[in-house]
Amino acid sequence: MNKKSTEIFVGAFVILGALALLFLALKAANLASFNAGGETYVVQARFDNIGGLKARAPVRSAGVNVGRVTSIVLDPVTFQGLVTLEISKAVDFPKDSSAKILTAGLLGDQYIGIEPGALEDSLKQGDTITYTQSAVVLENLIGQFLFNKTSEGQ
Repeated sequence: MNKKSTEIFVGAFVILGALALLFLALKAANLASFNAGGETYVVQARFDNIGGLKARAPVRSAGVNVGRVTSIVLDPVTFQGLVTLEISKAVDFPKDSSAKILTAGLLGDQYIGIEPGALEDSLKQGDTITYTQSAVVLENLIGQFLFNKTSEGQ
């Protein structure tokens, strides 16, 4: 009977380990960070450069997750990145709110940050956020710094 209880204990430990790995995989894939089970509305934003932004990236306001990026496509007319956002209906952003592509930490994942505006009218299903700020690309900043330093030396 002692051998059987040991085997049950080991089996339970293996199952708990598998569940822990599943949880970590969901967190790494950003599938568990925003529960879209509540009601949401969809808005769009256009960016000149989306950097490394990916679908399912979080949408945050004041550091709180309020939504998720559902899709990113290239607009064939304006040649801008058209980002579709799914935002919780519990949050009513004013129509003049702005959206920025931000980075979590120095080299972390990118996300959309929304700063509320001041208008009384709220964003509705299908609206477009007109005030946007594109991603800051680290390689471009380094290139500009090096170019400025070489031009100062001449």
